[in-house]
Amino acid sequence: MPPKASAQSSATHTNAFHSLWKAYNDSTSDRLKFIDAFLFFLMLSGIVQFAYCILVSNFPYNAFLAGFSSTVGQFVLAASLRSQVNPNNQDEFKDVSPERAFADFALGSIVLHFFVYNFLG
Repeated sequence: MPPKASAQSSATHTNAFHSLWKAYNDSTSDRLKFIDAFLFFLMLSGIVQFAYCILVSNFPYNAFLAGFSSTVGQFVLAASLRSQVNPNNQDEFKDVSPERAFADFALGSIVLHFFVYNFLG
């Protein structure tokens, strides 16, 4: 017979979540929180597009592919921006300033959306 979940186990998970959330809010800069919010939005957008394709229709299939690949590509670019801007990663990105990282992100986004627009026809 499997052991029953105790109230103490549930409280431990809740306390762990609260301590993780508090540490995130205390130690993460506003710049990184903004990028994290954008990453969360892109993730939700991709999930909604994929669910719509599965549940409703994928009739203009190239439109689904363009939208979904745009979301995934933008997520990858934003994750790269976050890793370059994060002060904890200064050892890996010594020669990259935050301004250059954002310029790379913006240029990559323009190129990505140029290809997505051309894919739509």
